[in-house]
Amino acid sequence: MNKPLDYIFPDPPAGLDPARLDAERVPQHVAVIMDGNGRWAKKRALNRLRGHKAGIEAVRETIRCASDVGVRYLTIYSFSTENWKRPQDEVVGLMDLFAKTMLAEVDGLDEENVRVRTIGDLSPLPAETRQAFEDAWQQTRDNTGMTLVVAVNYGARQELVQAVRSCVGQALQAQAEGRDPLSAIDEQAIARSLYTADIPDPDLVIRTSGEMRISNFLLWQIAYSEFYCTDVLWPDFNRYDFLRALLDFQGRDRRFGAVK
Repeated sequence: MNKPLDYIFPDPPAGLDPARLDAERVPQHVAVIMDGNGRWAKKRALNRLRGHKAGIEAVRETIRCASDVGVRYLTIYSFSTENWKRPQDEVVGLMDLFAKTMLAEVDGLDEENVRVRTIGDLSPLPAETRQAFEDAWQQTRDNTGMTLVVAVNYGARQELVQAVRSCVGQALQAQAEGRDPLSAIDEQAIARSLYTADIPDPDLVIRTSGEMRISNFLLWQIAYSEFYCTDVLWPDFNRYDFLRALLDFQGRDRRFGAVK
């Protein structure tokens, strides 16, 4: 943990004690399905893009808090492969928001020793958006603090299809070399072919807005993740909601299929 708990959580709500957080049992990797921006905006008679803009502060606070408590990897689900089906003005606005936000935040993330990377297929994104993510990676790639993983144009089924194709190629190569082609395909080979090949699987998955589904997110990687779902809409999610998720996680008995 990088900073004292009373600094990270200076004004906790009644009944929430940050001192309960065990610094030795903070999850190494937290993944977040950020849901509820549209509903947040609708409740205020605003357009959906205003909700996405409001969610930026929640992203900012979650990154800062996760880094401060010692999370090593934070993955945020920012845009799925299915999100292209949304109204065009919303999609265009999101792409512009991604670029502007990354440009505005990268210096601060760099100062905090955070490394920024992406998972997903960036090729369909507008050039400005792709460049913003690439510049963030280049600027922060040598940082040694928390890794912020932005899942953009990401879909787990598509990721698995890509991994299978890679494994088939490896199997064909093995066959050409006179080896058993099936020996080239196992769990490790698939894991090495994923976007997250060099990232540990999530320990904890947080989903906001009360929904109880995975939404094509990290299907392979979350096989043994703990789930925490909250009714809080994403723009209202703050460091104390994040603390609640961490405390809930630390109350779980993780057996990974074994009996203890």
